[in-house]
Amino acid sequence: MLKATGIHKYYEKLHVLKGVDITVKKGEIVSIVGSSGAGKSTLLHILGTLDEPAGGEIFLGAVAVHELKGKSLAAFRNKEIGFVFQFHHLLPEFTALENVCIPGWIAGRRKKETTDDAVRLLTMLGLGDRLDNKPNMLSGGEQQRVAVARALINKPAIVFADEPTGNLDSKNAKELHDLFVRLRNEFNQTFLIVTHNEELAGMSDRTLHMKDGLIVG
Repeated sequence: MLKATGIHKYYEKLHVLKGVDITVKKGEIVSIVGSSGAGKSTLLHILGTLDEPAGGEIFLGAVAVHELKGKSLAAFRNKEIGFVFQFHHLLPEFTALENVCIPGWIAGRRKKETTDDAVRLLTMLGLGDRLDNKPNMLSGGEQQRVAVARALINKPAIVFADEPTGNLDSKNAKELHDLFVRLRNEFNQTFLIVTHNEELAGMSDRTLHMKDGLIVG
C-alpha cells in the first residue's frame, strides 16, 4: 500500500529525518512511537504530502507520490489520503454533516451521494442524532469522530493520524482506538498512526520506534 525509501528532511542545519524507510500493507494498522523530537510527525506529514522531503521516494500503490505537484498532488491527496489530527480542525460555522461532506464536494462528487455517505458514516460512528449540530455543540470525543468520518468520506487508500487521542480523555481515547480496529476489520481500512498512547500502539498490528530521525525497531 505505502512504500517510502530514503526520506530525508532538514530544517535549516538540523537534520530531522536521516534516510527513513517504511512500508505499510493494505489493511494494516501501524503505529509510530518515540520521544518528542524524534521526527514522527515530520515523517507523517511528508508521507501524507503535507510537507516535502529533502530526498527520497514515496509510493502509494503504483503512484510515485514524490513526483506529483500542484493541482495533481492536491487532487490525489483529497481522494487517496485521509487525515486525523490531535485537534479536529472542524470548521465552526458548518454542521457535523457539512464538515464531513466538504472533502467530497471538493472532489466533485455528487451532492446527494456525498451526503448519503456522510450520513451513513456518522450514523455508524454513533452520531446519527448529531448531524445538524455545529462543533461547539459536540463533546471532544464527538468532534474527533466527526473528524474521522471526514477522513473517510472519499474512501481513501490510507488514513494518517497524528496523535489522534492526544486531546481526549481515557474513555474517549479507548473508543477511538476501538473504532480504528473496527474500521480495519469491517472495511480493510489502512492506518498509519503517530502516538504517545501505549494502549493505542499496543492495539496496532505493528509498532515502529523512531529515534533521532530514524526508525530503529
